[in-house]
Amino acid sequence: MCGIIGVIGRNNAHNLLLEGLERLAYRGYDSSGMATLVNGKINKRRSQGKISNLENLLKEKPLEGTIGIAHTRWATHGAPNEINAHPHTNDKVAIVHNGIIENFKELRESLSQKGHQFVTETDSEVIVHLISQFIEEGNDNIIAVRKSLKKLQGAFALGILIAGKDEQLIAARKGSPLAIGFGKDEMYLGSDALALAPLTDRIIYLENLDMAVISHKDAHIYDENMKMVERKETKTVMSGKSVEKGGFKHFMLKEIHEQPTVLGDTLKSLIDPHDRSIVFPKMDFDFKNINKLSIVACGTSSYAAMVAKHWFEKYTKIPTEVDIASEYRYRSHPDIQGEGIIVISQSGETADTLAALSNAKKRNIKSLAIVNVLESSISRLADAKVLTLAGPEIGVASTKAFTTQLVTLACLVLFAAKNRKTISDVELNKMVENLLELPSLLSELLSLENSLNTIAQELKTVRDVLYVGRGISFPIALEGALKLKEISYIHAEAYAAGELKHGPIALVDDGVPVVAIAPSDELFVKTASNLEEVAARGAKIILISDKNGIKKLSNIAKICLEMPNSSSFTQPILYSIPVQMLAYHTAVAKGTDVDQPRNLAKSVTVE
Repeated sequence: MCGIIGVIGRNNAHNLLLEGLERLAYRGYDSSGMATLVNGKINKRRSQGKISNLENLLKEKPLEGTIGIAHTRWATHGAPNEINAHPHTNDKVAIVHNGIIENFKELRESLSQKGHQFVTETDSEVIVHLISQFIEEGNDNIIAVRKSLKKLQGAFALGILIAGKDEQLIAARKGSPLAIGFGKDEMYLGSDALALAPLTDRIIYLENLDMAVISHKDAHIYDENMKMVERKETKTVMSGKSVEKGGFKHFMLKEIHEQPTVLGDTLKSLIDPHDRSIVFPKMDFDFKNINKLSIVACGTSSYAAMVAKHWFEKYTKIPTEVDIASEYRYRSHPDIQGEGIIVISQSGETADTLAALSNAKKRNIKSLAIVNVLESSISRLADAKVLTLAGPEIGVASTKAFTTQLVTLACLVLFAAKNRKTISDVELNKMVENLLELPSLLSELLSLENSLNTIAQELKTVRDVLYVGRGISFPIALEGALKLKEISYIHAEAYAAGELKHGPIALVDDGVPVVAIAPSDELFVKTASNLEEVAARGAKIILISDKNGIKKLSNIAKICLEMPNSSSFTQPILYSIPVQMLAYHTAVAKGTDVDQPRNLAKSVTVE
C-alpha cells in the first residue's frame, strides 16, 4: 500500500520526487523519505508522519543528485517512525519497497550470521543486506539484484539505487504494481500512473516478475529468466490537474460533487444515445452460459457487490453469491458447470481480489473485472473487463468510485437480462431511462448539503451510531457505517433492520442515534415496524426516505432527510450520496483528517 517514486535525469531530482510523493500520499502517510546518489554516494532524508514533515526537513537539509528514489509508507512491519521509514540503506544499496517479504525472519537470521547489522523492525531492510551480500560475493549489480529477488518470498515493488552507479535505477516487481514513465532525457518510476501524471503521459507497466534497468534515456526490461523483453507502452489520460482539489476544502468533498459528471460519463460509455440500448464491447464472458455467479471484492466494493446480487437475482435469474476476497481465496469451492466470477476493484491492484481472481482462473472459471484503472493487474488477468470512468480518486474513503461501480453493475445486469431474455423490452427501456435520470437527480441531492451538515452537528459528540436498512438498502447502510467510522472515528455498525431484535437492539438507548435507509419500497412496512421498536427504547432516529416514507414515520423520527421519488432500481445509487455527505460533514465537525484518516491507505496492495 506504500507509494514509490523514482527519477533519473539531468536535473536535480529532489523536487520531482517530492511532488510525486504528494500525489502518492493516498497510498500511505505514516512516514516518508528519499535517497539520491551524489558522486556515487548514497544520501537520504527521512521523516515520521505526513509528507509535509519531509518537505520541511528538505528545506533545512536539501538533497542534491540527478537520480533518486522516494517512498511514502503505510506501516506493516515495524512502528511508523523515522527509523523504520524508507528508503532503507547501507553504504552500498538503497531501496524503497511496497509489499511484504514473508520470509524476512529467515533471511534476517542468515544475513546476521554473516555479519550484517540490522537497525529497523521492518521486513524491507533484508533486501538491502541481501543485495549487498551478493555484491560482496563478487556478482555484478544486476546479477546481485536478480539473485536477491529469487530469494524473496511474498510481494514486492522495488526501486533500487546502488552506490557508484549514478546512471542506473533498478526496478522490480512481484505482485505489487510498478510503472515506468518516459520523459525527455529523463525517466521515471512510480507505483501507478497517478504519481507520474504531471511528468509524462507515456507509461509502461511492468509485468509480474519483471526487472528493469533504467537510464536517463531508456529502460531495459528483463523477465524472470533474464531474457530481455518489451512491454507495451500506453498513453495515460491522467493529468496534473486531475489530482487537484479544484477549490474544494478536501478531495473527498470534491469527489462527492464530481459524481453527477462521472456517472454521466460512465453511462455515456455504456448506453447508446440513439436507441437507449446497453452496449458492452465484445468480451469473453457470455451471461447466457452462466448458471451461477460469484461477485468478489473488498471493503466498499463488496457493498457494491451486495447491491448487484439483488439486481442479478431479480432481473437475470442467475443465482449469485457475494464473497469478501480475503475469504473467497481460502475456502473450498465445489466445481459448478457454467460458473462465472465478477471481481470489483477501484485500483485494479487490490491484493486479495487479485489472488481470488487467480484462484478462479486456475479452476477455469470465466472471469470479468470491473476496475477504474485500465492497465491494472486485475484488468490484465481477467477474461473480460469493464472500465468505470470515475477518474482519479484521491480521498481514502471511496465515493465516486463506489457509485460508478454501482452504475456499471446496473448496466451489466440489464445487458445480461436482455441476453438471457429475462425481462421485457418495455421494462428494459424503462430501467435504462431510470439510469439516465441519475446525473440530474444526483445534482439535486447535492443541495441537501446544508441539511446534512446540520445533522452532522448532532452526531459529532456521540460514541456509537447504528445504521439500518432492508433488502437492497442494507448494503447502503453498511456503506454509511463504514464511511462514518473511516473518517470520523465514531464507532458505527450496520444491521439488516429485521436483525435488530435478534441481539443488536440491546445497544439502543437515547445516546445511540439510528440512521435508517428507508425508501418507501415493498419492504418499507417491515422497516417501519423495526424503527418503531427502537423508537420505543429511546433511540434518536435519523430517517433518510422519500416524501411518502417521511409522512408515515415523521412522528417517531427526530430528523428526516427527504429524498426524491425514484425507481427502486436506482435507489441504492441515490441513497449513497447522503450517507457519504453525512460522514464527511461529521468528520469535518470533529476536526479529523478527512482525506488521510489514521491507519488507512487507498490502494491495498498487501494481504
